[in-house]
Amino acid sequence: MCGAAGAAALQALHFAVPNGAGRPGSLLETFLPWLGLSVPVLGCLALLKRSWAGLLACLAPLAVWLWMFGGMWFSPTRAPGPYDLTVVQHNVADDNADPSGTARALRAARAGLVAVQELTPAARPVYQNVLGDSHPHRAVHGTVGLWSAHPLSDVRPVDIRPEGFPASWQRGLRATVSAPGGSITVYVVHLPSVRLGPAGLASAARDESAALLGALVADDPADRLLVVGDLNGTVRDRGLGPLTSRLNAPPSGFAFSWPAALPVARIDQVLGRGVEVAEVSALAATGSDHRPVLGRVRLR
Repeated sequence: MCGAAGAAALQALHFAVPNGAGRPGSLLETFLPWLGLSVPVLGCLALLKRSWAGLLACLAPLAVWLWMFGGMWFSPTRAPGPYDLTVVQHNVADDNADPSGTARALRAARAGLVAVQELTPAARPVYQNVLGDSHPHRAVHGTVGLWSAHPLSDVRPVDIRPEGFPASWQRGLRATVSAPGGSITVYVVHLPSVRLGPAGLASAARDESAALLGALVADDPADRLLVVGDLNGTVRDRGLGPLTSRLNAPPSGFAFSWPAALPVARIDQVLGRGVEVAEVSALAATGSDHRPVLGRVRLR
């Protein structure tokens, strides 16, 4: 019974877990949906002990999980259309052994925008060769890129480097897309990686980068705006709060994107302001360690 109460409390009160050394709060929030697995485990233990009280206690974490995540789990696989814009987000991996196949998979999604991270100089012409015909408008800065079926303007780099990172660390760009439903500002970004070790979650650089990006978004005068990228965190991770608190996340689907072989979290995001990101869904694995995600956007 104590285990069931603890599982329910961790889910409902995750925000109360401190986020000091080792970032335990962020770690919990990254994998929060998986706390639902505690219900069948605790239920089996109760059955083995022939404890009906323990079995009934499992209803508490189950109810909390359904309250928090049931809407996403049982939502339709596709939100009602129509959509004004679709965008594919993919960290293509700098060690991807099949960039041509990855590019073809991105093209096959038939999205108006294709945003990528970990784009290497050697792979850049491969993606251009595959995507150039269907997405003739391109913006690349450092290791991030945007291919668009619609005209781009006002393309500029975005500096989200944490303190101490070299000038060669270039992981952000901003562009205005002339979409059929109207113009929209798009940020393509790749926040610093996080590492999980004996001391906990090392996310200080990512959190600093998220705060820098959040300030830029807050000051951006655009009425309609998308942030698309590998944020190395879920939308519930409070370390991304300075950014995600200024944006709207899609309401439906888990769409786990990482790691590609057995995804356990969505760290690739399509977030909006002044627009509705109606749905984000995960696509089939490519040669990357991430899966692509597809976002469907309505321009309000």
